Amino acid sequence: NSSALESTSDVGMFLVILAAAIASIFAGLGSAIGVGKAGQAAAALSAEQPDKFGKALVLQLLPGSQGIYGFVVALMILIKCGVFAGGTTEITLQMGLTAIMCALPIAIVGFVSAIHQSKVAVAGMGALAKRSEEFGHAMTMTAMVETYALFGLLVSLLPVLLLF
Repeated sequence: NSSALESTSDVGMFLVILAAAIASIFAGLGSAIGVGKAGQAAAALSAEQPDKFGKALVLQLLPGSQGIYGFVVALMILIKCGVFAGGTTEITLQMGLTAIMCALPIAIVGFVSAIHQSKVAVAGMGALAKRSEEFGHAMTMTAMVETYALFGLLVSLLPVLLLF
């Protein structure tokens, strides 16, 4: 009977670690793709107009926030489930499944929003290339996509903070 309990605890631990991985991997992948796409546009703009490097860099960095959000959710899942407590907390199957459900919003919304945010950032750099005064508009439009990443972060993080 003791080995069945250990097995259930092992499955719970596996699922909690899987949840943390899901949150960080998918949000991080979206950010890596987004920052890469925006970086290509930033490099092209900076090569032609070096004085716009700083503004292009800010637009390039915005899709990177989703990866940070995924990391925060992953870290909070691991902390709240007691993974860093030295094995003193029993991680049940239910905790593991709950952790996966908590990870999914930031994983999915983070992945998708980072890619779409980069597309808006690239378009903003195109506008910036033609007219420097368009930077504020480009930032505003790019930040609008960020609101959905923040919603994904909140929907993932609030249950982690409240349930564990």
